Amino acid sequence: MDELLATVKAWFEALAPRERYAVIAGAAACLVILLLAVWLPVERRVSHLEDSVRTKQADLAWLRSVAPQLVALRNAPPIPGNQSLVALVDAVARQTGIVRSLTGSQPGDDGTLSVRLEQVPFDALVSWAGELVQHHSVRVVSATIDGGATVGVVSATFVLRGP
Repeated sequence: MDELLATVKAWFEALAPRERYAVIAGAAACLVILLLAVWLPVERRVSHLEDSVRTKQADLAWLRSVAPQLVALRNAPPIPGNQSLVALVDAVARQTGIVRSLTGSQPGDDGTLSVRLEQVPFDALVSWAGELVQHHSVRVVSATIDGGATVGVVSATFVLRGP
């Protein structure tokens, strides 16, 4: 290592003063470019992460503000009805205009109903699920939503529990 430094030092001292200034300026430019190549991506990433933290903090504040309402809805007594869950799901699908997207339903042993919807507009799907939950006291046990080839159109599987 000392030999390499000695060789570089000897080469540098053998240069004319004008060439030395050019080598120093080139080395400084390379150093600046190298620092920018490292610093700018790090700075962008930090900025992106700070934005993400702000967004997540706002989401958390909103969730905390609606938590009491969610607890009240969860603990609300179910609205009695004489319709079976299958009939209710079908009726609400007709009401919200997605009955053609209903491709099947399968009752579960534990009183749940698995419902499959294909190629349904996402907004209509949310309206259907919201209607079931808010006005008919149906609980969503689980939901799997897959994006489709068309923007705004999805396929979904819901596991529902009746009132």
